[in-house]
Amino acid sequence: MKDMYGHFLTKVRPASIRGILSGMELRPVAYRTLAAQIRNAIRNGEYADGRQLPTEEQLAASYSVSRQTVRRAMQDLVSEGIIYRVAGRGTYPVAEQDRYVNHFGSVEELMALSLDTECQVVSPLQRKVDVATASRLRLPSDEIFTVTLVRRHADVPFCYTSVYLPPRVGQLLTGFGELAAAGRRSRVTVIGLIDVRTGGSVAAAEQSVSAAGAPAVAARYLGCEAGEPLLRIDRLYFDGEGAPVELAISYFDPEHYSYRVKLKRRSP
Repeated sequence: MKDMYGHFLTKVRPASIRGILSGMELRPVAYRTLAAQIRNAIRNGEYADGRQLPTEEQLAASYSVSRQTVRRAMQDLVSEGIIYRVAGRGTYPVAEQDRYVNHFGSVEELMALSLDTECQVVSPLQRKVDVATASRLRLPSDEIFTVTLVRRHADVPFCYTSVYLPPRVGQLLTGFGELAAAGRRSRVTVIGLIDVRTGGSVAAAEQSVSAAGAPAVAARYLGCEAGEPLLRIDRLYFDGEGAPVELAISYFDPEHYSYRVKLKRRSP
C-alpha cells in the first residue's frame, strides 16, 4: 500500500511488534558483553601491575567486533572507574586499592561518605567576605564561613572540596577541632556535622555535575596537572525550611573516582 507521497506503507500488528521487541531483548548488546569480558579479565589479574590494555584495534580483532563497539565498551569501563586513559600513551586498569566508587540515592548516603574515606584540612574554618558565594547561599550580606578539604580513600587523594557556610551555620562549627587546623585528618563530613549540630535539619540537596579544568591549588593536592580535566560537582544543601545550609564545590580525580546515582520511579 502507498501513501499520498508514493511511499510504501506496512501495517504491523501490536502482537507482531511485541514479538520483534522481545526478540531484540533476547540478544545481548555487543558492547556490554565486551565490557563484561574486559572487566572480568582485569579482575582476574590479566592486567596486573599497571600493565597496559590492548589498543582498540587489537581488541576489535581479538573479540571479532567493530572498533565502535570497543570504543563504547571502553567508555563504560572508564565511567565505572575500572580503567583510565592517558593521552598519547594508552589505557590502563585502575588499581583496586586506588578505586573509589560510591552510590548516592539520598542525603543520608551523601553524609555517609565519612564511613570509608578520610578528609584532611587544607585551609581551616574561617570567616571571609565573598559576594558571589553569598549570593548562591541566598544571604542578605556578603559574609560567609569557608573551609577547604582534601578527601582520601586508602590514603589516595581523590577529591578537593571548598565548603561555604552561612554565618549562622559557620558559628555552630567554630572551634570544632577537626576543622580548626590545617593538616588535621578525620573521618567527618561537614554536612554530617551540620546535621548533628542542628538536630537533623538537613532535608534536601541540589547538585550540578560538569567537567572542568583542574584549578592550580586542586591540582597540587590531587597530584595532577593544572587544567587537566576533572569532575566538578557543586552541591547546595537545604534545611527543612528551604534555606541553604552549605555549598560544597568539589573537584574529583576521575582516575580514582567513579560517581553513580540510583534513580527510582516515583510512587503513584
